[in-house]
Amino acid sequence: MITSSGQPTSDCVIANLRAANKRQVLQELARRAAAITMQSEEAIFDVLCERERLGTTGIGHGIAIPHGKLPGLDRVYGIFAKLERPVDFDAIDDQPVDLIYLLLAPANCGADHLKALAKVSRMLRDRLLCEKVRGSTNCDAINALISTTQDRNAA
Repeated sequence: MITSSGQPTSDCVIANLRAANKRQVLQELARRAAAITMQSEEAIFDVLCERERLGTTGIGHGIAIPHGKLPGLDRVYGIFAKLERPVDFDAIDDQPVDLIYLLLAPANCGADHLKALAKVSRMLRDRLLCEKVRGSTNCDAINALISTTQDRNAA
C-alpha cells in the first residue's frame, strides 16, 4: 500500500519473495495485492499479465515495475518485493530481475498512475538505494530505505 504521502507501508514490503519465474512472481504479487486492495486475485493477475503482453515491465538493472489499472480501486496501491533469487523477467537488458515494485491504480485515475510510475522509476534509478535494498533481509529496513529515498526525491 502507498500512504497518502506516496510511501509504502511495511506490510507492503516483501523482503525475500520466493519464485522460480516471472509467472510465479506475478501470481504471488497478485495474491498479496488482493489481500491489501480487497480485489480479486485473479483480476489483478490478469491485469498484470495483460500489461506484460504489451511489453515487459522489466526496465533493466535487475528492476521491474509491473503495473495496471483495475476497476474498483479507490487510489494507487504499491507493493515492493525483493526476490530471494533473480528471475528472468524478459527485461529490456536481458538481465534477471530481483527488485520489483508493483503499482495498481484505479481504472479512471488518469495522470495519477503515470505520476506514480515516474516516481517509482526515479527512485529505483538510485543505484545506491538498490544496492542497500539488495543487502537487506528485513521488511522494516527496506521500507525505511525506500521511504527515506522518496522523502529526499520529493524535496
